[in-house]
Amino acid sequence: MFEEFHDTSLIKFIERFNTSDKCKEYIAHYKWRNGFTCPKCGHTHYWHKKDDPYTKVCKACRHAESVTAHTLFHKVKFDLSKAFYILFEMSMTTKSCSSPVLARKYEINQKTAWLFMSKVRRAMSSNGHFLLEGECEVDEIFIGGSQSGKRGRGAAKKKKAAIVIEKAEKGGIKRVYAMKIENFSSDQLRKLFDCHISKNANIETDKWRGYIPLNSQWNILQVKSDPMTNFRTIHRFVQQLKSWISGIYHHVSDRYLQGYLDEFCFRMNRHANKPALFDKLIQRMVERPPAPLYLLAS
Repeated sequence: MFEEFHDTSLIKFIERFNTSDKCKEYIAHYKWRNGFTCPKCGHTHYWHKKDDPYTKVCKACRHAESVTAHTLFHKVKFDLSKAFYILFEMSMTTKSCSSPVLARKYEINQKTAWLFMSKVRRAMSSNGHFLLEGECEVDEIFIGGSQSGKRGRGAAKKKKAAIVIEKAEKGGIKRVYAMKIENFSSDQLRKLFDCHISKNANIETDKWRGYIPLNSQWNILQVKSDPMTNFRTIHRFVQQLKSWISGIYHHVSDRYLQGYLDEFCFRMNRHANKPALFDKLIQRMVERPPAPLYLLAS
């Protein structure tokens, strides 16, 4: 009988996933929970490969389907048990780890560790199916340390992101999303609104003129930003996000910024149900297609 792993205990995790076969069994449960369908011919009957019980061979066209094929585990360059340990660490630890740290801990190449972590961050990205509908705050921010050049919203070379939070009743964060943007224009800000904010939401922003064209479709209240009286929730989140990036990764390139934003928001949005985080992340790794390097920046 298959049992989902819902726990934060490292000891219990190691006991459950101490071999590659145990990891394959867990992946197989989610990959084929609705039955097997051959990706080549659509046939549904199969037999197991003799030397690998977690590979299915189509009875019609003889296509061999491994348990990691067509998932984000495709062509992982190290043992699956190490991959599971990295997933557990990225989902359960509050601040995660950098790729050099994980590379030393699990005795793998640093670039290999970074590539796999980037695939995990892709699994952490939002599918955009659950739009925010309550009381929301939106802000635009710079990511990274000080740089030379023009200051303020017109800065050309600084990394930029737009943030939206849905506030909880007691002043906390119910849900949050962050999106990398090229500039602070209405067209760029609209991407965040389209992907994550319902037309029924009540949105509060600062006085930036880029929000004005969005007023015709969303209910936006623009007020002057004052750190002492308003926008405290989103400003607190932004401070935590920036501290996390600078403290753990020190530097994040603009090309891969979205992945790091997705990672931070993924854990933040599920902090109330932390024991189920690992299981949820495995499901996403299985459901989403392989991601070569060129796709990780998109």
